[in-house]
Amino acid sequence: MKILLLDKNHPLITEQLLAKNFVLEEDFTSSYDEVCHKIENYDGVIIRSRIPLDKNFLEKGKSLKFIARVGAGMENIDIPVAEKLGIQLINSPEGNRDSVAEHVVGMLLILMNRLFIASQEVKNGIWLREENRGDELLGKTVGLIGYGNMGKATAKRFSGFGCKVIFHDILPGLSDDYASQVSLDELKKSADILSLHIPLTSETNYLVNEKFISEMKKDFYLVNTARGKNVETKYLVEALKSGKIKGACLDVLEYEKASFENLETENEDLKYLLESEKTIVTPHIAGWTHQSKEKLAQVIVDKIIASYC
Repeated sequence: MKILLLDKNHPLITEQLLAKNFVLEEDFTSSYDEVCHKIENYDGVIIRSRIPLDKNFLEKGKSLKFIARVGAGMENIDIPVAEKLGIQLINSPEGNRDSVAEHVVGMLLILMNRLFIASQEVKNGIWLREENRGDELLGKTVGLIGYGNMGKATAKRFSGFGCKVIFHDILPGLSDDYASQVSLDELKKSADILSLHIPLTSETNYLVNEKFISEMKKDFYLVNTARGKNVETKYLVEALKSGKIKGACLDVLEYEKASFENLETENEDLKYLLESEKTIVTPHIAGWTHQSKEKLAQVIVDKIIASYC
């Protein structure tokens, strides 16, 4: 099988697939149009986020048997078209679930205990104790939306902090030792902390909007390590200003480019998020550890070999 690699990934992908006699070609620079022109020559493609695999791309890939994304989200692929064409879709959420879960807890600990702020103050000769009094995780109810690989790994971490963990998911019967499944209404009623672990779809685009926020019974902390457009930023900012949202931990932003490599929009809402003491903002790195880079790649290789060797 001939496979086109469109993004740089861990070298184990190349090493292990070559050892299984796959034919590989790397192309990390060609434009969308250039790749479309030659995609018909390949049986498989391995991607991250650089190039969208839309209807036009997929229909030109007349020999494509599979698309493998080194990561979890698949929104840069036209999934209905791929399925109609019989193209297998492979991703690797197992590879960075632990990284994401640790990032969620880490951001919350920094935010709720004002660790970054207090550290910067002391380094600048400012010694404030009462002003930096923290807020404990112990005893809080954590509400997760989405209970796949990321949600389950996150629930496991929170359970170790003495939190009650509940979740809502579109699939039934997912409760386990770490979290209990509830309706969305029950989650909105009970959660002190809301953490998102969902893909970006037509149903989840701007899921957390003005109405959603107003339906949360408690003032709450928001964590988003999923996709930026799961949250409507202007209403997030309003809620931060009013105190309805006590603080926000954001690894993803509504204003990211489709490739996640930078921001494409600057406005007053973004400026507020970047300057507020109520926010922790990181550059889409929750799943981006040294360990997850290798694990993501290994999961992809294992799935390709299992299907085509």
